[in-house]
Amino acid sequence: MKFLNLSLVYLSLVLPISSSWAQNQNNTSLKHAQACRNVPGSPGYPTPAAWDAFNATISGRLIKVVPSAVYCANLPGGSCTDAQWTSALFRSMIPGAADQVNWEQGYDLTPPALCLRNSTNTCKQGDVPLYSVEAETVADVQAAVKFASAHNLRLVLKSSGHDTLGRSSARQALLIRTTNFQNLTFTDAFYIGGQNQGPAVTVGSGARGQDLYRAGKANGRAVLGGSAGTVCIAGGYIQGAGHSALSPLFGLAADNVLGALHLCSAVRFGSDYLLSVFQEFNIIVASGELLKVNSVSHSDLFFALRGGGSGSWGVLISATFKNYPTFNSTSNVITFRATNNTAAGALATAHAHHIFDLDSSHASHSWIMLQNATDNTTSFEMNANIPHTTIEESKTLLAAFMNASLVLPGVSLVSEEYGFGDINDALFQADDAAGTNSVLGSRLIPAETYRQSPEKVGQVYKELLDIGTQQIFGIVVAGGKVAENADIESAVHPAWRKAKTHFVIHNFWDDSAPLSEINAIRKKFTTLQRPVVEQLSGPNPGSYSNEADIFEPQFQTTFYGPNYAKLSAIKARYDPEDLFIVARGVGSERWDEWALCRA
Repeated sequence: MKFLNLSLVYLSLVLPISSSWAQNQNNTSLKHAQACRNVPGSPGYPTPAAWDAFNATISGRLIKVVPSAVYCANLPGGSCTDAQWTSALFRSMIPGAADQVNWEQGYDLTPPALCLRNSTNTCKQGDVPLYSVEAETVADVQAAVKFASAHNLRLVLKSSGHDTLGRSSARQALLIRTTNFQNLTFTDAFYIGGQNQGPAVTVGSGARGQDLYRAGKANGRAVLGGSAGTVCIAGGYIQGAGHSALSPLFGLAADNVLGALHLCSAVRFGSDYLLSVFQEFNIIVASGELLKVNSVSHSDLFFALRGGGSGSWGVLISATFKNYPTFNSTSNVITFRATNNTAAGALATAHAHHIFDLDSSHASHSWIMLQNATDNTTSFEMNANIPHTTIEESKTLLAAFMNASLVLPGVSLVSEEYGFGDINDALFQADDAAGTNSVLGSRLIPAETYRQSPEKVGQVYKELLDIGTQQIFGIVVAGGKVAENADIESAVHPAWRKAKTHFVIHNFWDDSAPLSEINAIRKKFTTLQRPVVEQLSGPNPGSYSNEADIFEPQFQTTFYGPNYAKLSAIKARYDPEDLFIVARGVGSERWDEWALCRA
């Protein structure tokens, strides 16, 4: 797939500049007394002159933000093409866009505030921020944090917009975008506290996975990252823990971080910065301070940044990760068709029986079960990345599963493809699908479930299909090194260390669906599917917070486990006024669903 030409000039309006920035700079006592953030119309909301003056301090990088449908309507020709609308790369260039368009909509407002692709004449702002700081320097970020704090504004952060929990959207908010921080710098020796940590790469928080794999191959290195090409691994990915196709071999991304910077003096390759890249972890916290963060300096924040949840701690500008010599692997895509839900459940049981067959090679694999509404058949597509194996060796490892599947009544093989080459090529994606309406729900499924009850796995799949579940996605991104890393001191949910798979359900809808139907779909995992899935995860389950249910009722334990109390104490230390609040993040229970007023 060829890269899209994304050299579009923002159509959002750049604000005019004035000469001073004075309003509310010493308004701290008033801010502390307020129960709600300032919004347009509030006495403490910045005046146009204050916005203009702030814009002058950041070299005119403040823009007004519009929903993606409005942005497209303002393009030459009056619309985006279908290819643009569904491209995550294209959408990442639109300040107000989310990959899943539903996170731009104000479904829960009274009345609902929507902005749909073909109805821009009735568009409302919805959950899209009002303004964005298109940050290019650390000073831009610091100024934006201080401005939001001084004026008691709702603040939200975004790198690429690949956010399935909607945390990079927030109504009536000021957005800080770190898309421009795209440096990738490799070193053979990275030092913390005088100790050589080995080969490393410093990654800007706007650098995408596709950039990392391309650079990794050029440098002969393999680095942990997500399977989606536009995920920024030094953004929310690492803060949520970060699973990868390489996790069984190397662990989670949070296990591999050496310095997750909220600043890096080489983030920008301009004359105003020295290339002192490896300054370990740096973060711009709520006070606007730039802190060095690693296992020696601010070790409590270092704990929180690795698995403690996206968007809760400060503005992440870059991270430094371990890397490894690159290697060859086999990749494959195998697709089966099941004629009915009973056959699909039997196929899921066969897969569960053989889910450990690839463990000897520390392989990861994923699969998707998708119902075909036109003929009621179900497809089962499996993709594996098997390190250090040839195609013939990988076929031997998969033979038992293939044989068990093909003898099942109602199951047939549709296609089987294999490839071999550098792992960076196997993981590289030129773009990701986007522009739809979808929500997720997920659970981490313990390895013991597969060892003791593989038949139950098939029963759960059938039950989910029977109640109309459209798409079931599973990934073996645990076990192996993830389990071995249980002694690493970090905020990673302990459920990761006992898990075998990350089990995800996708629920979708079209723009044409009535609001009553949309709201039922949005809560379908909570109300209908979650009890079924928890037959596999068991009581007190864990979930990967980056791919989860926005309505998770016990998110403190489901997303953070026994770490929540410690994380709350760390947040109080670095963000006492809750400047950084996201949906289902640490401290969010103290706020309403829009994080505008204290609960």
